[in-house]
Amino acid sequence: MSAEPRINDRIRVPEVRLVGPSGEQVGIVPLAKALELAQEYDLDLVEVAANARPPVCKLMDYGKFKYESAMKAREARKNQAHTVIKEMKLRPKIDPHDYDTKKGHVVRFLKQGDKVKITIMFRGREQSRPELGYRLLQRLAEDVQDLGFIESNPKQDGRNMIMVLGPHKKKTEAMAEAREAQAARKADAPGTTTRRDRAADEQSAEQSAEEPAEA
Repeated sequence: MSAEPRINDRIRVPEVRLVGPSGEQVGIVPLAKALELAQEYDLDLVEVAANARPPVCKLMDYGKFKYESAMKAREARKNQAHTVIKEMKLRPKIDPHDYDTKKGHVVRFLKQGDKVKITIMFRGREQSRPELGYRLLQRLAEDVQDLGFIESNPKQDGRNMIMVLGPHKKKTEAMAEAREAQAARKADAPGTTTRRDRAADEQSAEQSAEEPAEA
């Protein structure tokens, strides 16, 4: 079954509730009158509410309407952001250098608008010291609190302890900021003239060479 609305002579009802091209309510009119008005305005008669009694129809440029709707849907898909859950694994007795490295990854993920699943892996006798993992998770959460928050509190899962951090920024905001930063870097980078700029410079140089020198 087609999802396309019925238009013009495909509408098969005796009368319709007509809406004008600017959204004004015309009222209930015979279908023939509505089609006549559509011809006068050089527009289409489009059924926008088929289940109403009588059906609601609007005068519009249906081709333009379909094009604009397709563009809006395309833009929405372009800007759609899917939430991604990254994972970072740590040991309860991690050394300071490794901790800073892991924390750097977590910071990057949160800046990108992604969630981060932090997993503390216990081995051997470490399993009898769950407080070590809990303190490490709390420390990490405090270190990145400007970028994220604890979405799921630390909990034991077999030999592991898991916590989930959520970003303060939405994914769409992070993506927009990344695009702006990339554009700014390109604008500030030296030697990034465009082909058009180079052509204009070459033309200017040629004209200068052809002009006679002043005495």
